[in-house]
This record gives sequence, C-alpha cells and structure tokens, in this order.
Amino acid sequence: MPAEGTRMAGLWEREVGRLRPKRFANAFMASRDFVQSLGIQKRLREHRGCVNTVSFNSSGSLLLSGSDDMTLVLWNWEAGTPATSFHTGHENNVLHAQFMPFSGDRSIVTAGADGEVRHLQMREGGPVVVDRFVELEYPVHRLAVEPGSPHTFYSCGGDGSVWHFDLRGKEATKLFSCASINDETTEIIELYAIAMDPRNPCYFALSGSDEYVRLYDRRKNYVNGDSLFGSPVEHFCPPHLIGQNKDGITGLAFSQAGEMLASYSYDNIYLFEREHGLHFNNFKVGEKLLMDETMGATLPLSVEKLPVPQTFKGHQNMQTVKGVNFLGPNYDFVASGSDCGYVFIWRKKGGELIRVMKGDKRIVNCVEQHPSESIFASSGIDTSIKIWGGGGSEDPSIANFDEVCSVFLLKKLCFLLIVVDDPDPYLFSMSSDSDSSVYMDDYIFAPVSGSSDGEDEDDDSSGEDTSSDEGDEEDTEEMAEGDESEEEDTEEMADGDEGEEDDKDGDGDMDDE
Repeated sequence: MPAEGTRMAGLWEREVGRLRPKRFANAFMASRDFVQSLGIQKRLREHRGCVNTVSFNSSGSLLLSGSDDMTLVLWNWEAGTPATSFHTGHENNVLHAQFMPFSGDRSIVTAGADGEVRHLQMREGGPVVVDRFVELEYPVHRLAVEPGSPHTFYSCGGDGSVWHFDLRGKEATKLFSCASINDETTEIIELYAIAMDPRNPCYFALSGSDEYVRLYDRRKNYVNGDSLFGSPVEHFCPPHLIGQNKDGITGLAFSQAGEMLASYSYDNIYLFEREHGLHFNNFKVGEKLLMDETMGATLPLSVEKLPVPQTFKGHQNMQTVKGVNFLGPNYDFVASGSDCGYVFIWRKKGGELIRVMKGDKRIVNCVEQHPSESIFASSGIDTSIKIWGGGGSEDPSIANFDEVCSVFLLKKLCFLLIVVDDPDPYLFSMSSDSDSSVYMDDYIFAPVSGSSDGEDEDDDSSGEDTSSDEGDEEDTEEMAEGDESEEEDTEEMADGDEGEEDDKDGDGDMDDE
C-alpha cells in the first residue's frame, strides 16, 4: 500500500472503493501537482479590442466576454467557437458583463466606460432587445448580481455612486455615494469593485481609490434623510496602510466561507476574514483617522494590536483595473493577473506562490474559474481569451521569475517615463472633472502602437485551435517580436533625444528649464 497522504495513496483508495470519485477529483484539483500541470487548452479569438470581462454561466457550458470593441460574445468554449455575438449599444468600452441567474442564459447586464448600464434580452429566434437603465458622466466599472435572483443587481463607478437595479419594473435607484474616511470633507472616492457575499446577499463590499474595503448591509443603506452617504457596517485594511491614503483597491472577491480578497494597486493582495475587521477590533471611524475606542490613543500608537491578514506577494497591479479570484473546488488557491503579462497562483493557506504562467503579451486583467470543472479563463490587453486546464504544461516548475521581473521593470520604467514626460493630471482619467485616478485603464491605452488587432489577425490566419504546445511556441515568438519592438522603441527614443537637443539649442525657454 502506498504511503499515506501521497497521490498514489489517493488513487489506491479510489480504486478499492474507500474514496468516492468526486472527493478524489476535488482533492487532486486542490493539489500542487494539479496547479503545476496547468496550461493553455484553447485560445478564443473573435474580439477586435482588449477583453475586459469574462464570466461563465451557472452550468459552465457558455463563456461570456466583453471588449473594447463594444461587443459581447457568447462562447462554446469547449469547441473554441463563438455561439453568438452582438453589439451592446455602448458607445465606449464594455467593462463588465454578467449573466442573470435563472434566465436561461438569455438575460445579460453590462456596464461601460460610457457611464451606461444596460440590460440585453436575447429573444429566441429573434433580435436582442436592449434597455438602457442609467447614463452617468463617469465609467461604470463593475456589476454585482444578487445570488439566486434573476431580477436584481448592483453597480459602482467612477463617480463613487452605488446603484440598485430591478429588471421587473426596469427600475434604477441610486443608493448612496461613497465618501472619504475623513469626515471633515465630503470628497467622493472613485469605486472600482463591488462584490456580494454568497452566504448572505444582504451584504456587499466596495473598494476604490483609497485603502479601505467597506462592507455594507443593503437593508440599512437605502437613501435616507440623515445622510447622503451609506454607512458601512465594517471596514477592512492592512494595519500598515491605515490612514496612509496612498493606495487603492481594484479587485474584490468572496469565497463561500465568507473570506474576502482585496487586490491593492501599489501593494499586495490580502485575505480578510471577520477577525480582521476594524470595528470587530474596537476601531471606529473618527474625524480624521481611525481611533482606538478602548485606549483613546491615536492610530499610529495602537495599530500594532491589529491582526495582519494573509498576504500574497509577487504580482504588480499599477497600470489597469485588475480583478482577483479564488481557484479550486474548495477555494484553496488565489489567482490574479499582473502588469507583466503573467497569471500568478498562490496557495491560500500560507500565501506561497506556486505558479507563474504567461497569459498575455502585455497585461492580464481577468481570471475567472469555471463553476464546476478544473478550468479557468483569463483575458487582458490581447484580443484573445485563454482557457486553462490541467495537463497542458510541459514544464511544471514556476516560470523564470527573473525574466518575469525583468519584463515588469521595463514596463514600470515606461510607466514612470509617461508620468514624468506628461504630468497632465487628466492623462489617466476618462473624466475631465477629476484628477484623482492613477490607473491607466486599458480603455485609455488600447489599441497601442502596433495594433494588437493586426497581431491577432496574423495568428488567426492558421485557422486552427491552439494546443498547449503550440501556445508555448506562439508565446516564444510573441516575446521575440516584443524584443524587436523594444529595440525599435529604443531607437525612436534616441531620435527623440537628438530632437530635444536641437530644441534646446534653438529655444531660450528650454535652456532656462
């Protein structure tokens, strides 16, 4: 008999009837061996812009995607072909799209960079009926569908507003605007993520352009006469970031156990549980900073008493609005995209980084798990969607991390050069009335020079599905092409430097600077 606790012991127990097949499958999908065997199984190509959102239907038979090209595609992902596609009616990029539950996969809600929230109803054998619910001045970044309800969902956006929608009466209700922690001002924060607790749909979490995750009870936060702003029932924040006002949170995700992931822009990913709540630890929102009610001391003196949440390190999240997600049948892993174009996977318990995989030529923004199988989808700046599954990786080891870091450092340098060369506060924001956004949203920068559309058209010329081995070869070729483009960029920068010298010689103002 094999040694207890090994993979062979599990196989033996399954074969002799001591371990049910489902339990064996779940145990395997929660193992390091399975994660290290992940590889690209399919590449789905139909969009002509960055793919900003991907989500499976409840059965997992269909994959829904939305893009900068303002279209939605419903995929038969197993065959690698689109089942149907249509224009959403949005006048700017589709940022998020979700199936409504118990609707036969014919009811879809979308949010866009044009500030609109839309409902699309696919009639059997007929056209798609589109209803526009709201049209705001700022992008609507994220939607949250109420679990088990085919009628209600929520949205959050760049103007800090939270909306509730009911499809039965085509009603849209603004619940509140999310305010800064500092009570001395009425500054509104931009919102980038909203997520609902699957155990209790009355609770939802919000995050945006500051360091706090706010948890709300929807039964207490409808518009009232006392306050324009919703009142959170709990706040979450890593102790070292409290009161710093130097970071933002772009992604949130709940597990079935009520754990919550938060992806910070200039820091790490954190796993919050109930005991990490600031109010749970007798911290309360004060006038300027959170104060310790029991000691009456200012926060910096007592912050060390707060429990530190589990941390997941290694990825970078500075250039786009990225999500974060759990993976595995029992939510045993944490996954996120990165600015370096890789997918990062950590073990939830302990935060160990166990896999780094090439997922995009530039940036990976979305990672979404299949509802029942050991499959997940990823998307980003590329126009294609990657379907990942077990058994597709020739090398089960972690990717060359030095190479990953080198790619990221080059991108970070380019990012800093952009900021220094053009300090225009509106560079990174769709809204002309706000300079608080620091995110280079992909709907601002796509397509980039050397349009990705052309690259994907070249890839499509083969007319064949890409296996994992072919995918590895394509990635190698793409990296080589990237090196060539970087050399061209270097030459162009050198030409630009010569031009600047000429300007300095002929322009007195430049000499003064």
